[in-house]
Amino acid sequence: MVYIILAIVVVLLLIYISLYNSLVRLRNRSEEAEAQIGAHEKQRYDLIPNLVETVKGYAAHEKGTLEAVVAARNKAISSTGISESDASNKELSNALGKLFALAEAYPQLKANENFMNLQQTLSAVEEKILNARKYYNAVVREFNTRCETFPSNLAASMGHFSKKPYLEIEEAAKQNVKVSF
Repeated sequence: MVYIILAIVVVLLLIYISLYNSLVRLRNRSEEAEAQIGAHEKQRYDLIPNLVETVKGYAAHEKGTLEAVVAARNKAISSTGISESDASNKELSNALGKLFALAEAYPQLKANENFMNLQQTLSAVEEKILNARKYYNAVVREFNTRCETFPSNLAASMGHFSKKPYLEIEEAAKQNVKVSF
């Protein structure tokens, strides 16, 4: 009888260890994904001053738009935590959208090779950020599911694991694009 109880305790302990380790792996993967987003955002932040300087030469009287981009960049750089960083990067995306819309009004700027290269590089970085955000959300979905489903929720509560926030798309991206001819 003692051996049966001991065997059950050992099996339960092994199950707990397995569940706990899977939660640790998922938490670490989510932190890695968060770091990847941060690395790509840093790359984006580094491109913006060059882009602003290029636009300044062609559209000097559009000072408000340029200042908004710089202010949004600075706010994004100084943000802490995934939620605050996500919110400030949404503002930065909106400001960059206005900057690129501004470029449409200046054909010489649109034809500038340096501006085109910066715009293409920034677009590539934006794509990397989008993919990193998708990966982060996938890992967080798996982590949160494990934190809420039985029996891993028992290991999660004993190990003090809690749900992580998802990164959501900007409100502007949710809107339908208006096309008129």
